[in-house]
Amino acid sequence: MTAKDEFIKIYTENISRDGSDRLLEWLEKTDFFTAPASSKYHCACECGLVMHSVSVFNTLMEKHFDEETDNPESFAITALLHDLCKAQFYKVSTRNVKNEQTGQWEKVPYYAIEDSFPYGHGEKSVFLIERFMRLKIDEAMAIRWHMGEFGGDNGMTISKAYEKYPLAVKLHLADLESTYLREKNTSAVNKH
Repeated sequence: MTAKDEFIKIYTENISRDGSDRLLEWLEKTDFFTAPASSKYHCACECGLVMHSVSVFNTLMEKHFDEETDNPESFAITALLHDLCKAQFYKVSTRNVKNEQTGQWEKVPYYAIEDSFPYGHGEKSVFLIERFMRLKIDEAMAIRWHMGEFGGDNGMTISKAYEKYPLAVKLHLADLESTYLREKNTSAVNKH
């Protein structure tokens, strides 16, 4: 099963909110399922974004899901869509790199950022999702703050959000673990 197949299976089995079908149709029209998750860090490869999204969902469910207090739909929405802002965000370009063995300069592919809608990171994901379906407050907070302190100078605001919305803390932890511990070997541009 490909990462895209796994994403769609998780999405359709867990998300039934009004507009979710239209959001999935829109995702199919973007590069979401082929885009990298980053330009040079975790999952910087073709299909890296969908791989990362599925990894965050699996981590979130394995480590943080409590059947008594958590909602599977909210977990699926936040994990699968937290980086929606990265759809239509990267483009493949080339740069010259010196081959250490031959001493010759060679063109190599890399992912360049081409942000045509610079709205922020978490904020942009929330905005894009809400074009199709409504988020609950805790879902919007989780997606907005999933980057933690990496998302800017918002110390007091993020602290209040984490205190009030446990889902935000759980998504942030799952995103960190997926990025830095589970996705170590997924950083080649053409790697599947």
